[in-house]
Amino acid sequence: MHENKTTHFYNIGVSYKKADVKTRGKYSLSNESQESLLALAKAKKFEGVFILSTCNRTEICGFAEHPYQLIQLLCHFSEGSVEEFASISNVYKNQEAVEHLFRIGTGLESQILGDYEIVGQLRQSFKMAKLQNTTNAYLERLLNSVFQASKRVKNETKLSSGTTSVSYAAVQYLIKNVPNYNTKNILVFGLGKMGKHTCKNLAEYTQNKSVCLINRTEQKAIEFIKEHASIRKSVIKNLSAEIENAHVLIVSTGSDKPTILKEHVQNNKKLLILDLSMPENVAKDVRDLEGVSLVNVDELSKITDETLAVRQKEIPLAEAIILKHKTEFNDWLNHRRFTPAIAALKEYLEVIKNDEINFQKKKIVNFDENQAEILTSRFIQKITTQFVKHLKDDETSVTESIEVMQKVFQS
Repeated sequence: MHENKTTHFYNIGVSYKKADVKTRGKYSLSNESQESLLALAKAKKFEGVFILSTCNRTEICGFAEHPYQLIQLLCHFSEGSVEEFASISNVYKNQEAVEHLFRIGTGLESQILGDYEIVGQLRQSFKMAKLQNTTNAYLERLLNSVFQASKRVKNETKLSSGTTSVSYAAVQYLIKNVPNYNTKNILVFGLGKMGKHTCKNLAEYTQNKSVCLINRTEQKAIEFIKEHASIRKSVIKNLSAEIENAHVLIVSTGSDKPTILKEHVQNNKKLLILDLSMPENVAKDVRDLEGVSLVNVDELSKITDETLAVRQKEIPLAEAIILKHKTEFNDWLNHRRFTPAIAALKEYLEVIKNDEINFQKKKIVNFDENQAEILTSRFIQKITTQFVKHLKDDETSVTESIEVMQKVFQS
């Protein structure tokens, strides 16, 4: 399946905009699944394919004859169904897909506006695709343009003013909703990127000195608390005891399956649980326990309104930067796609022109070759300009148009 056969560039996927945490969880892809999907895409001769799978979205970008081919790949390697996908998905084509990637890479599509964590995830996703040899020159140039735009938006606007991410939202939730939060016992379970950010945000935005950390790999916790002396470390076998001691439990384990089960929490215990993981890492029946309040990623993302007000005003600046880089990308794309075709057309027309001038020179007395040259050259310029307009139309099949041109002028 090659880009020069009636294929288009598509972005298909699900995001927080139409799908809740549970539904997104069905379509999320582990690293192993992503690698398997890319391997199959390569075997089936898809071009320019990469996958972005985060807690807020799972998307596949690539060239295909029909978006359904990419949707099938996603549903084959995830637990989601094609039927459900149709009602909660986004499907973008060609320039819409390009625009979407620019908006993702600059933080405009993040669940918390201006959250730049996505840029690192985008880099990792593209790196994986390059290792699997499923990228092409189009994607390489597009992603480089996206990263340049992203850097400018971050440096030249206030779109990321304040602190971003769900881990920040979690700490803000504590501050706003938990009376005397500085004196409460807080247990952080999980030390991935989210867990580290949560611990750092607790240190920066609160004066709480009763934070305990448990990580399934103890060595990581040991290394982390060397630099964060105010945090106490515990071990996984003491999880239930530490939960019993806690007023607030922050779960950031990033597992495919629940890591906090009903048996970990005693009934009638008053406990606030903030689940920062996607899929959710707190078992559903924990919510049934008397005294437990459970807040997930979607709920946390609604609380950053004050920061958002500042950021909303920066959107036009970010969009202006995107437009500049998108235009540069499209100029490159048009040059790459059209230059050979236009050069060939000009060559065909030049041959006709020279033959005709030579014929008329012999036939007409005092034939003005210079005038004829000026006139015919202008004709050729106008014809090729019209052809460029035709090729630039999004609905034009460049390959078919070039084939017709070759048949007409080479016959």
